[in-house]
Amino acid sequence: MPLQNRVTPSGDIIADPHRGLFTGNRGIIHDPAKRALLKKRWSNPAWLVCLCEFRGRRREVMGGRSWTELFFLDEATAFAAGHRPCFYCRRDDANRFRAAWEQGNGVSSRLARDIDALLHRERLDGGKKRLHPLPVPIEKLPDGAMVQVGATYFLILQGMALQWSMAGYRKAGEPIEKAMLLTPPSTLRAMAAGYRPVLHPSATG
Repeated sequence: MPLQNRVTPSGDIIADPHRGLFTGNRGIIHDPAKRALLKKRWSNPAWLVCLCEFRGRRREVMGGRSWTELFFLDEATAFAAGHRPCFYCRRDDANRFRAAWEQGNGVSSRLARDIDALLHRERLDGGKKRLHPLPVPIEKLPDGAMVQVGATYFLILQGMALQWSMAGYRKAGEPIEKAMLLTPPSTLRAMAAGYRPVLHPSATG
C-alpha cells in the first residue's frame, strides 16, 4: 500500500502510487513507528521543494524522527500547494526563485523566512487551502500557474489549460470557466518575472 505522502495542487496529502519528480516537506508531521501522518498537516512555515536524491543520498521515507517526506508530480504542483525551492539541496534554483520573487513583488534583500511568512498567509485560509481570484485572464497567466475549477486542477502552459492528475497532465476537454487561482499570488508574480518551474514531461509530451 502506498504511503499517505503525495501532495495535490490544493495542498492535500493523499496516498497514491505515483511519486513524481520532487520531494519536499513541511516539517515533522508523521509517526515513524506507524509510518503514518499525524492529524496536523504542517509544523513549520517553511514548506520546501527538494530533490529526491542529493549527493548520492536517499532518505528512508517516514522512517525516522526527521522531516516528513512529501512527493509532488512536479514543481508547478508544489508551488500551487504553497511550497518554494529548498536553499540546501536546490541552492541555485532557490536563488533564482528569490531573485524573480523579489523582482515580481517589487522588493529586495528578502530572506527565506520573509518569503515563507508571506506564502504562509497566501496558501492557507484557516486550516484550508486559500483560493485567489485570477489577476488576469487564464490565457495571460504565466507558464506553470495552476487554477482550480470545482474539484479539478489545471496547469496553464502557453495560454492553454492542461488537466492535472497524480500520473501527469492531459489536454482539457472543454474551455474552463469560473477558475480560481491555486498558485500563491507572490509566487505567480515570480513566474511572471521569469522563474520557470520544472514541469512533468506529460505537460509538453
